[in-house]
Amino acid sequence: MSGRDLLGIFNLIIVAGVIAGVSYFALTLRPAEFDPDTLCIAEIVPPHRVVIIDKTDIYSPQQAAAIERIILNERDNLAVGERLSLFELDETGRLADTNEFSLCNPGSGDQVNPLYRNPDRIQARYEALFDAPLQSALADLVVPKEAPQSPILEALAELVQDPSMAQTVPGRRIVLVSDMLQNSDIFTVYGRARGSLPDRLPPVAETVQAIRDQYDLALAGVTMEIHLIERPNWETEQSGALRAYWTQVFNQLGIGVSWQIIPASALA
Repeated sequence: MSGRDLLGIFNLIIVAGVIAGVSYFALTLRPAEFDPDTLCIAEIVPPHRVVIIDKTDIYSPQQAAAIERIILNERDNLAVGERLSLFELDETGRLADTNEFSLCNPGSGDQVNPLYRNPDRIQARYEALFDAPLQSALADLVVPKEAPQSPILEALAELVQDPSMAQTVPGRRIVLVSDMLQNSDIFTVYGRARGSLPDRLPPVAETVQAIRDQYDLALAGVTMEIHLIERPNWETEQSGALRAYWTQVFNQLGIGVSWQIIPASALA
């Protein structure tokens, strides 16, 4: 075999390698297919974060603005393909969809690979299909409402019955904005005539068992961040005995919980 033949074979090998490399990157870096209804990546169960606004008490305009900032912060921290849902808790314990907002982040202009997508076009799609519906939902979510009951714990347990928040879903995260003043058949914080708060709350084990009897272990593995809205004349109990009680309940239910305080004094 002549030197020219060897050179030709060598060149063919190089060309084949280049074609294989281009094909590999085209397959691995090309844009994923999205579900047109949810904007989620097709055939993939996405991580899911849910923001719940307890609407069983009236919020001041300042509190409404604080709630809006919390939601926008969650939006800004979404990974591409991660799902965000907004709910409000009503007096029946039902989590009502807020404008039925439950979408995956399709990626903004600065979150996509410019080699395969036009960032300006992607940003326009993000704003039209994801951010505009979110802004519409926000307008309703922060409208003040009130209700005679506040079944917080039951609402959380009901939420994880939905397939989109089942135990098979990765990265289940709940952001709860609430005063945590539970008022339902399971327990109520009200009734100061019955004694101090610790004396009128049922044993932690009893509350945990009531949830497990009805919902089993569905809440186990959830990560939750609570933004505690302080209420006038309740601040000491909210940040003391009540917070300690809730933390014990959530820990025994298998929920990892962290707390942020929104002071009543800062929202007057």
